[in-house]
Order: sequence, then structure tokens, then C-alpha cells
Amino acid sequence: MRLNSPLSPSSGTQPATPASPLPSLGGFKRIVIKVGSSLLVDRQEGGLKRLWLEALAQDIAFLHRGGADVLVVSSGSIALGRTVLGLPEGNLRLEDSQAAAAVGQIALARIWSEVLGDRGMTAGQILVTLGDTEQRRRYLNARATIGRLLDLRAVPVINENDTVATSEIRYGDNDRLAARVATMASADLLILLSDVAGLYTAPPSEDPDAKLIPLVPRINAEIEAMAGGAASAFSRGGMRTKIEAAKIATTGGTHMLIADGRIMHPVTKIAEGAPCTWFLTGSNPVTARKKWIAGSLEPRGVLHIDAGAAQALCAGRSLLPAGVQRVEGRFSRGDCVVIRDPQGAEIGRGLTAYDASDAILLAGRNSQDIESLLGMPGRSALIHRDDMVLAGD
Repeated sequence: MRLNSPLSPSSGTQPATPASPLPSLGGFKRIVIKVGSSLLVDRQEGGLKRLWLEALAQDIAFLHRGGADVLVVSSGSIALGRTVLGLPEGNLRLEDSQAAAAVGQIALARIWSEVLGDRGMTAGQILVTLGDTEQRRRYLNARATIGRLLDLRAVPVINENDTVATSEIRYGDNDRLAARVATMASADLLILLSDVAGLYTAPPSEDPDAKLIPLVPRINAEIEAMAGGAASAFSRGGMRTKIEAAKIATTGGTHMLIADGRIMHPVTKIAEGAPCTWFLTGSNPVTARKKWIAGSLEPRGVLHIDAGAAQALCAGRSLLPAGVQRVEGRFSRGDCVVIRDPQGAEIGRGLTAYDASDAILLAGRNSQDIESLLGMPGRSALIHRDDMVLAGD
């Protein structure tokens, strides 16, 4: 049943057209919502803004019940933890930030679980570091976890793991992290809720004549020059990081928008036409991902498959161990490999779910034998269809 709400998703993404210059929020099927610390945490008391968060959870519930997958990238763990621990205002030493995050993550996870659970949704916490979205092995693990949670209709709540991250191995802001999560999850929309309504021609706090830009079809030098500094003392990001996030998202086939999150029911307000800035992509997540696999990654090995497996791949299925006749090369899980048919022709490429040594053991065997062969449970496919691109795609 589809809810009678401006947030209810339709059958597919509705890109901007000359007749309708801005996309419809109801046209997206997988949405990442990024929530900044300044929205979640009361600056005076340091506690969570419970009523605001409950209103946002109601927005998420409308999207979720309408059939959309929803992911949340939530800041706030350090801001919450520093209050509980009585740490001073201003910049914290690394060890104090990590300690604050350790305390704050518990509170943040609990509150998200409560507000989503009260509205019939299950929250799943995922803590990631820079390496989880940059290193292909860990990227596949994180992507698989997110995918399974969404299959089970849970709402992943994602944050950077500030308890172990250092300045050398962290994003430093959740805008770019949200963009990486959006592309990793093949989301078609990223919403950055912020303490500004969008991108302005100049910083509105400095220029009273600054005007909001509702639509950015393409990010160029002029758009980048409009980005200002950090937006608030509670936030590590600013408009500059949001522009960087927009580059990541749109390159990965994800539309992005920046909107004012300070109001109640901010996502509903977007659907009703509240001012915001849209950043459009000319691609989609599937096309962008296939382009990345096909042209940006150097193959590390070859999988020779039989005719039945080749036919199954062309029908949109994953590559199972039973269809693999021979394995060549030295590759690790997450590496790109070439797929060749019985005549030796390359029919596709994909990211392998197993190291070469394990792939050799599994070749030609039924997926049900994976645990007995490897001594542990494993993924049923050598290459999942979402991690594969075929010739002609």
C-alpha cells in the first residue's frame, strides 16, 4: 500500500526535465539522510533534541512505509560524549575525542533505536572508518552488510568510528562519509540536512544580498568558489565539504540536495517545496558502478566459466562456483577479475568475493559445499550480480 504523503516513493527516480526543473522527492527508491551534530545536539545543554529527532523519524517512517530504503548517516557521538564526560568546549585532544565518541556512540545508537523502533522500524548501527570505503575488501564487507540490512527492511544508522580513527585515517566530516555511503549503497539520493538552507551565491551570514541556488546541474569552478568555511562550532564540516560530497555523490550516480534541517519535519518540508539546493547527476548508481568496475580497476585474475554459467549471467544472475571451470591469477577478495566464456572471449568483469586460493577450491562445486571446503560459511556467489559488469552493459 502506498501512503498518501508527499514523501511516498513512486516506481522510479524522476530526473529533472525542462518542464519540471527539480526532481520529485517521492521518486527515489534508496535515500541516505545525513544529520549533523548541530541539528542533533542542543548547544546550551549538550543533550539530544528529542522532539526534533522524533519529527525526523516520522519523516523517515513515511519514506520507509512507502517502500523506499532509508539509510541515516548521523553525527553527534563526540558532542554527546563530551557533555557526559564534562570535557571543555573547543577543540579536543585526540584521546579526549576518542573517549567522548566511545561514550557518545552508546547514547546515539540507543536514541536512534528508540525513535525508529517507536515507529515500527528496526535500526542497525554500522561504524566505519576511511579504510572501510577505500579498501575494496572492506568496502565489499560494508556494502554487503548494508545490503542485507536493507533486504531485511532495517534502517542502517552509520557513523564514523571516532573511537579508533586518527587524523591520518579519518574523513573528518560526515558530509563526505555520507557521499561515500550513498555510492557504496547504490543510493539514488543523498540528503544533507544542515544549518543552512543550501548553497548561496555568497555566505549569507556575511552578505545580506546572497541568493540561494536551487539547482546545480554540474559542479564547476564557479560553484566551488561559492563554498564558505565551517558552518558551526559543533560541526567539522562546512559548505566546502558539502561541495566535495556533491562531487563524490554525483560522480557515483547519486543525486544530492542540501536543505535546512533546523525546522521540524525537514524531509517533509523538502517534499512540500521548501528552499534547498539540488545537485544533479547525469548517471545512475548502477551505471556509474559498472563504469567504475569496467574502466577504473585493473584486473588481477581470470575466471573461465562454462556455457550454462555464461547464459545465467546474461539473464542477470550472479556467478556461482559451480559454473567456474578454471581460475587464473593471484587476486584477493574485492579485486577485479575478468570473466571468460568457454571460447575464451571476455564477457564481463567483476569484484570477486573470494581470494584466488579459495576460488580454486570452490571452482566447479555447489555453493552448499562452501562451508565444508573452506571450514567456515561464505558467500554463495563468487561474484554477485551487483558487483559485475557484462560486455555491452
